[in-house]
Amino acid sequence: MDDPRAWLRPAPDGSWPMETLLDGVPDLIFFVKDLQGRYVSVNDTLRRRSGVPHKRDVLGRTAAEVFMGDPGQRFNEQDVRTLREGQELRDVLEMYFGPRGEPIWCLTHKIPVRNAAGEVVGLAGVSRDVPVPMERHADFARIAEALSYMQGHYDQPLRIPVLAAHIGLSEDNFERLLRRVCQVTPQQFLIKARLNAAVELLHKPGLSISEIAHACGYADHSAFTRKFRTVTGISPQAYRDRVSTNKEGSQRKPAP
Repeated sequence: MDDPRAWLRPAPDGSWPMETLLDGVPDLIFFVKDLQGRYVSVNDTLRRRSGVPHKRDVLGRTAAEVFMGDPGQRFNEQDVRTLREGQELRDVLEMYFGPRGEPIWCLTHKIPVRNAAGEVVGLAGVSRDVPVPMERHADFARIAEALSYMQGHYDQPLRIPVLAAHIGLSEDNFERLLRRVCQVTPQQFLIKARLNAAVELLHKPGLSISEIAHACGYADHSAFTRKFRTVTGISPQAYRDRVSTNKEGSQRKPAP
């Protein structure tokens, strides 16, 4: 009898059925890596976002080699933990930055791949973009008031159970509906609102990091910096320095 898992194996041209299936999904990154964290299968979305012309420019390299700088290092550290500990990494909210410093949000999910003996031999994962709230979604009206309140009051010490009760929902039902509409939990939505605001404020040189922390609902500079670094891989000051450098470079005129 043929092995029913044979379809998972690479085709003669080196492509994998799963990556071919997901090549046409523009808001989802798919990858498989070996025990050293090197890509062995990627979909076209990952190839495009890494800025290379061909998948072969990604294969055989680690995330730190493909995505240079802080994001690549963060992705690589996740890989090392997943491979070493053999633990699933589920729905990790992350932000990375586009070419103009704009925030791009995603949810990352990684699982260890095991052989027949149960040994970890690699990992597989996806990273999907977090969509904006879908106002035409059937459930949007039930949570719109709470979403609007979080967007407008992220500087306050908001409590998710209180927000849920305010719109007549249990905490569990509020989370279920928010996941259905926005694909994130209420706490993740609040983090996203606060750090989006922080990114905007970091473009204003007149504000200190401590002032931005308080303006975005964090108790102090340290708490804000920890959360920003956890989600983005860099500190708020490093992001501000990078934006400032990019702005100066774009404004500098070439010598006559």
